[in-house]
Amino acid sequence: MHLKPILLAALLAVTPALAFAQEQGEAETRDRPARQAPAERRDGVQLPPPASTAGAVDIGGSKLSYRVTAGSIDIRDGEGRLTAEVAYTAYVLDGQDGARRPVTFAFNGGPGASSAYLHLAAIGPKRVLTGNEGDVPSRPPVLQDNPETWLGLTDLVFIDPPGTGYSRAAGTGDAARQHFSVDGDIAVLARVVQRWLAESGRLGAPTYLVGESYGGFRVPKLAARLQTGEGVGVSGLMLLSPVVDFGTRTRGGDGVLAVAARLPSFVAVVRERKGPLSRDAVKDAEAYAFGEYLVDLARGDADPEAVRRRSARVAELTGLPEDFVRRSGGRIETGPYLRELFRDRERVASAYDGSVTSPDPYPTSLRSSYEDPVLDGMVAPLTSAAIAYTRDVIGWKPSGRYELLSRDVNRRWNWGSGLNPPEAVGELRSVLGLDPTVRVVVAHGLTDLVTTYMETKAALDRIPASLAGERLRFAVYPGGHMFYSRDESRKALRADIGWLYGAR
Repeated sequence: MHLKPILLAALLAVTPALAFAQEQGEAETRDRPARQAPAERRDGVQLPPPASTAGAVDIGGSKLSYRVTAGSIDIRDGEGRLTAEVAYTAYVLDGQDGARRPVTFAFNGGPGASSAYLHLAAIGPKRVLTGNEGDVPSRPPVLQDNPETWLGLTDLVFIDPPGTGYSRAAGTGDAARQHFSVDGDIAVLARVVQRWLAESGRLGAPTYLVGESYGGFRVPKLAARLQTGEGVGVSGLMLLSPVVDFGTRTRGGDGVLAVAARLPSFVAVVRERKGPLSRDAVKDAEAYAFGEYLVDLARGDADPEAVRRRSARVAELTGLPEDFVRRSGGRIETGPYLRELFRDRERVASAYDGSVTSPDPYPTSLRSSYEDPVLDGMVAPLTSAAIAYTRDVIGWKPSGRYELLSRDVNRRWNWGSGLNPPEAVGELRSVLGLDPTVRVVVAHGLTDLVTTYMETKAALDRIPASLAGERLRFAVYPGGHMFYSRDESRKALRADIGWLYGAR
């Protein structure tokens, strides 16, 4: 089976409600997106000047009015040469004190994903319905009000790193490549955050960061860079479906910790077929995975009794044929699992949510190549919605291609060199240690098989209680990588992050 290399989170049905005429005579003018001046082409700048308009969202009968701006921030080197143009979409609630009002910067993952997933499917004031069983690419991407938007708690700034959305790396050679690396990515995004705050007069505002998937890996590193490199304090972090330590995935995912961490999520997929479930429903699988199973995995394949024990128990927990599990040495890989589980129905499941399936294009083949029902199924609606919303509602009209998911960025990414795979737990420790008021929320989906919740929990458990204590909360919701596509999980997330903003 072929699975995409992108780790992102990858994620509107609306007719946007624009309500901002405060005086009768100004209504017609204000209901139009702001006109743009002709784009200046100085020093290689290609993206047009910012454009903005007013909007409103209905939340349980209460209206929130805001101004939304789309634009870009140009990044230059020490000699003033343009190295990147980074696009953003910012929402500022009307009638608020900007010095006190929180502002949250949002990033998706990949590397190579734009912020449209968080923007238009999770926390922005408008959203598109996508990502669940039965959602198809041809479904019209109609925007609708998002009652679970975070705008009631914080202003929102969605950032597209270079090479994603309309953002671009400028120049050639090293000047362009520097942005497609672990360290270069953090350097440019830190500058963008600092510049937006400074140019908006918000440097004193409480600042928060939210990232999904690789974006969750970014967030601790970005917070550390802002604290000590850009002079910007960070009040709170939200990591959604993150990878925080790539070291657990060494040797092609064959590390025993990664194998053990997948098992509870495999079990969750099976048990959810019988009805809704919570994390409590797989506590037995968690206990086995990080107890007897981990010990038997560590014994390797040279111990036939360990192989027999783990194969029998894994088959019992997952419902897979025992001979299939035994042939796998009691270590189930994600690809074969997703196909074998639904083989009798000639369907395949998504790695991004094992409960979402689609027909298997090659049901009789030993190996199958197919588009992921969630990741690939979201491309058309989110891309169309992002382009139409930016151009037709906000009135910002870049001429270049919009990249929801850039395989080119993902393929070119520089993960660094040396013996140690990249990790962000060290930066998370540093951020918590430097500022004892910082709070953190980490959230995962039960049936996410791309970044499993137990893998993250094992990494976070290395942080001493003297640092984390009551300041770090770990939540697991029904759903997959983009668990917020489920209404109840999106509502639960919105309720839980209220703690973060209320802690100021």
